[in-house]
Amino acid sequence: MSYVLNDPATFADESAAGFVAAHRDLVRRVPGGVARAAATPAGQVAVVIGGGSGHYPAFAGLVGDGLAHAAAMGNVFASPSAQQVYSVAKSVATEAGVLLSYGNYAGDALNFDIAQRRLNDEGIRCRTVRVTDDIFSASPDEADKRRGIAGDFAVFRAAGWAAAQGWSLDEVFDLADRANRRTRSLGVAFTGCTLPGADEPLFTVPAGHMGVGMGIHGEPGIDVRPLPVADDLADLFVDGLLAELPDLVADSHGARVGVIVNGLGAVKGEELFLLYGLIAARLESAGITPVEPEVGEYATSFEMAGVSLTLLWLDDELEQAWASPAATPAYRKGAVDRTAAVPVSAEQDAADSQIATISAAGSEQAGAAGSTAQLVIHAIDDVVEAHVDELGRLDAIAGDGDHGIGMQRGARAAADAADRAAAAGAGAGTVLAMAGDAWADKAGGTSGALWGAALRAAGLRIGDSAPPTALDVAEAVAAGRDAIQELGKAQVGDKTLVDALVPFTAELSTGVAASLPLAEAWAAAAAVATAQAQATSGLLPRMGRARPHMEKSLGTPDPGAISLALAMTAAATVLAGRHTEQGEMR
Repeated sequence: MSYVLNDPATFADESAAGFVAAHRDLVRRVPGGVARAAATPAGQVAVVIGGGSGHYPAFAGLVGDGLAHAAAMGNVFASPSAQQVYSVAKSVATEAGVLLSYGNYAGDALNFDIAQRRLNDEGIRCRTVRVTDDIFSASPDEADKRRGIAGDFAVFRAAGWAAAQGWSLDEVFDLADRANRRTRSLGVAFTGCTLPGADEPLFTVPAGHMGVGMGIHGEPGIDVRPLPVADDLADLFVDGLLAELPDLVADSHGARVGVIVNGLGAVKGEELFLLYGLIAARLESAGITPVEPEVGEYATSFEMAGVSLTLLWLDDELEQAWASPAATPAYRKGAVDRTAAVPVSAEQDAADSQIATISAAGSEQAGAAGSTAQLVIHAIDDVVEAHVDELGRLDAIAGDGDHGIGMQRGARAAADAADRAAAAGAGAGTVLAMAGDAWADKAGGTSGALWGAALRAAGLRIGDSAPPTALDVAEAVAAGRDAIQELGKAQVGDKTLVDALVPFTAELSTGVAASLPLAEAWAAAAAVATAQAQATSGLLPRMGRARPHMEKSLGTPDPGAISLALAMTAAATVLAGRHTEQGEMR
């Protein structure tokens, strides 16, 4: 559990503020994260990393000479938003371009990809290396679906060193990609971890057992085995990693490897050193030479008791990168030549800085439609608040347990943005678009990006110039559905919110085509969405963090589908009330 906190909702921001205050000589606050205190040298590729909070020293602690130029910082166990990634990258970008690198989680991939497209569209060359080192999270045939754990550190080291050599973006990408393809990790968990403010851990491990193949976002192990003695644990790690040599390594005998023995939060130094000694002996017996091993905490998960082993199979260039000097808040090695620091900029509200000036709506009726959209967003906020714990519980069964918190942050931010827009007299289009932007920025994660994109797409379709008709609303919902499926790539049957959204959209369109009033058509569609969301309990997830634990989710509905159904049902109540009072959007 977390002993030091005020409000769990502000935990990540307050922690980040304290981190910067403690390391002003090395880092500065920028919108969406932190950057080196020193400016990126002209002509040097900027390496931008990032992910959710709760993993220190990943990610902010690895910003500095020899490693990253900046880190985008999401909320606890939630990816940074696309806006955060974009803002952080812009703060350090040079004409040489930007390399993005992060663990391969659905929310991170979604938001970093959106930011990459935006950077490229603005003429800032940008490429990405997703870290996929965790061998237990997918088979070798699906290595691109593996998640990143402590192997992040090995890839970041390669990217940071290559950038410091003045290499081009393509050359930096190639070395970081090679590091990723030559990195393998395996982790175990002895206990779960507890989110700040939560009463229970995200998962538990039976007494005398351990979870094998755990993630760093509170995901339980993929397999549960009896707790071994240290000798047997070392065998598990070494045998597991040597059983899958990277394609680039023809023969392990005579190989040189970078080694990371990583503690997840509660396994302390003496235990890690004991384990490393056993691992080193086994590697040397296999004819493998450990090179400058790293033993400590590199990617944590709050107070989780767990440990992982990472092997980076070195070549000449990767060994130079692995052994090179670095100076960051959490990692110091050798001596680096520090450049002059740029002034620390004042913190800015990344969301507010992106909101366009609102002009008054075209008519009183359009403004009334904006008020209806505002009430809908508030109803969604209220229903999410009422079900936040249950949504988190559903998510924790096979995922990381943060869906409730992420939805809560997003809906709350959306409601605040809707209030600002409605107060300025905006129509429904602007209210929804601003709410979507705020949702995406503050929630982060997969659901934040998807809800944000859907609300913005719906707002653009409705517009502000005239009161929307029922057909306008149905087409706006369809636009939101299309935005979600384009970004998330999910189809019906994948066990995601799409399983509720697609039938909701179809039923709404059918009702509107039959000339039903919007309120009636929406209520009928919400009932269909609720039934389909519950029906996801019989599906196995084919996407996202729940995928490696798919059997555990059988019998439990998808939290994203449930939250979508709750939101649409809450919206139906608002529309019914507005229909009765004013006869709007019939």
